[in-house]
Amino acid sequence: MDNYGLFTKTIALDGIGISNAMVKYQLSPQELHDITIENGEGVETATGALAINTGEFTGRAPEDRFIVKDSITESLVWWGKVNIPFEPAKFDALYDKVMAYLDKKGEVYVRDSYVCADTNYRLNVRCVTETPWSNLFCYNMFMRPTEEELDTFTADWHVVCAPGFEANPEVDGTRSPNFAILNFTRKIALVGGTGYTGEMKKGIFSALNFILPVFKDTLPMHCSANVGEEGDTAIFFGLSGTGKTTLSADPNRHLIGDDEHGWTHENTVFNFEGGCYAKVVNLTEENEPDIFRAVKKGALLENVIFKEGTNAVDYTDVSITPNTRVSYPITHINNIQPGSIGHNPKNIFFLSADSFGILPPISKLTPGQAAYWFISGYTAKVAGTELGVKEPQPNFSACFGAPFMPLNPTVYAEMLSTKMKEAGVNVWLINTGWTGGPYGTGSRMKLSYTRSMITAALNGWLTGVEYKTDPVFGLATPQSCPNVPDAVLNPRETWANTEDYDKNARELAGKFRNNFAKFEAFSNNEIIAGGPLA
Repeated sequence: MDNYGLFTKTIALDGIGISNAMVKYQLSPQELHDITIENGEGVETATGALAINTGEFTGRAPEDRFIVKDSITESLVWWGKVNIPFEPAKFDALYDKVMAYLDKKGEVYVRDSYVCADTNYRLNVRCVTETPWSNLFCYNMFMRPTEEELDTFTADWHVVCAPGFEANPEVDGTRSPNFAILNFTRKIALVGGTGYTGEMKKGIFSALNFILPVFKDTLPMHCSANVGEEGDTAIFFGLSGTGKTTLSADPNRHLIGDDEHGWTHENTVFNFEGGCYAKVVNLTEENEPDIFRAVKKGALLENVIFKEGTNAVDYTDVSITPNTRVSYPITHINNIQPGSIGHNPKNIFFLSADSFGILPPISKLTPGQAAYWFISGYTAKVAGTELGVKEPQPNFSACFGAPFMPLNPTVYAEMLSTKMKEAGVNVWLINTGWTGGPYGTGSRMKLSYTRSMITAALNGWLTGVEYKTDPVFGLATPQSCPNVPDAVLNPRETWANTEDYDKNARELAGKFRNNFAKFEAFSNNEIIAGGPLA
């Protein structure tokens, strides 16, 4: 049950550098909703949700994400263009500037929450935000302690978010005025210069991606997960826009969570979060009923446009960004898994939005292929998800979440491979992207077909059917599936010119090999053999 009531407890923030600003502690969603509107920072929509604009940044800025290089991270983090090092002294100076900035504000908003549904892995998080709507996002996305739990609450980590503060790159060591920095020694996720709320949740997710495998022998996953009536857990890996939230919100299964999970050595799967952060571009009740109905009082919409003369959202309007979003507590979904924990994973789905129209809509992977495709993390960057991306582009993102993975991707891949073999999991590759040709020529795979293929896999209906092995990628593709035309299952047959398909397939296979070259030295023979054949 959500804690919509008022908490009477108050706290002091002198210990983190705030002594003058009024602390608005643990305000209810309704209070945060009302203050945002009173401040002129948001509008109530026709469904009762709050709509805000995040300003210049409507997506993540990966080149402005840093990790402080210290005694904890120096020898463990996989440093490079994804995990960019930041000097401890520079962080300390920048942090002091941000806190001084917040201290001069009339008020700051503070929320105590936690992440990880499994109490054995719980991390207490204190969010200090400049705006009330950022604090509402934290309420929606992190787990909500009871008033009794707040009495003994001690923060393990702090999230500090100051959209109005801009760094001086020449002095502060950042690349731009905006930044998102993790400090594992001080246990702080520091966000400034950007109002995009996703930076806060991805900061804590990145921290867990380091903490859980290094200290807890638990695999962190950028995935959604649900549970069937028989207790079988299904896991859906994929980057933003590939369908994790949509496909895991199944009326016939219980939702564990839509984006971030841990897989323990006890063979359980638990949600990191207390809510969902879904894309709403082209949202309809017919195609995504659970998400559509979750956009109600307490939900926070970002960067949407209203239908002229109304407060009704036009989900087709992407004039601000195609990355329109909504956050809401997981309890806005009716069919949720009690405790947000599942057991006995039976099926894993890798979701790839193939902009080239080459990959089959569904194929079954061997353990070696599963590890190879997991390390490769192939999909398309969806327009608007990242700064500067205007249309889908082919993209390799290791572990289907490279921007959030501090360790070498092969560490996560080997953990996944071991767990898959121990649990006897079936692994499926799903193309939620294009068919009949590449982006601009072909068409997006029908959601109804994708749902039917996943349902068939979950129910074991693809066990006894004929499979055909693709000569380029070596993927085993079922030749029949209930409620899906046979021709759709073989992408080569959907192209007007099969020679063009063959040429493009070989080119895409080459892109895979070129990308994987940097991982070969860390991979075993089984994983390397899981790559393209031609």
